[in-house]
Amino acid sequence: MDTAVPPYKGFRFPPEVIAHAVWLVSPFPAELNVAELLFERGIQVSYEAIRLRCERFGPAYAAGLRRRQPRPGDRWHPDEVFIKVNGRMRFLRRAVDQDGNVLDILVTDRRDAKAAKRFFHRLLKGLEYVPRVIVTDKLRSSGAAHREVIPSVEHRSSKYLNNRAGNSHLPARRREYPMQGFRRVGTTQRFLASFSRNSPHFRPHHHLWSRCRSVRAWRMR
Repeated sequence: MDTAVPPYKGFRFPPEVIAHAVWLVSPFPAELNVAELLFERGIQVSYEAIRLRCERFGPAYAAGLRRRQPRPGDRWHPDEVFIKVNGRMRFLRRAVDQDGNVLDILVTDRRDAKAAKRFFHRLLKGLEYVPRVIVTDKLRSSGAAHREVIPSVEHRSSKYLNNRAGNSHLPARRREYPMQGFRRVGTTQRFLASFSRNSPHFRPHHHLWSRCRSVRAWRMR
């Protein structure tokens, strides 16, 4: 990652240490674990400082990854789950392609067609193409948004075809419990948007590994 883009002037640690700390937050469940790992290497920093650096530099790293991301697949899987923000029920909308690459996320207050259309417009913003197929669950608001925003795209609605999007929510769920929930909608949106971009680099797709490679790795243990 190019560490010359974000403004690092005035910080105690060099850009390489800050970038390394922000990257470590993605595969580990909490900032406290990252503080302990850095302390083993002679770097003493509080977990609160790491959290603040993630809020400041995480979106910049995620934006850089998005600019270099290749064109996603032609089959999109939008989905939504319940999340609690400061004790209130919200909805986390996420869309992935057929390979599991995250396209975008959005935290909304409602689950109606207006929120679904807003998410669809967000997905298509800045793109010069539309997907070939949209796969959703049986939620009627998704069908209404499809008919109004991209009616020319094939729409498949099934309770079982959208497992790809449902599984993409698991990393955020695992991260929610160590953080003891989310406090504000804006902070939740910024954190999950950058986390969804950064964390896949630390989660290799094991289903894409060849069998010979897996056997060879098992014999080397």
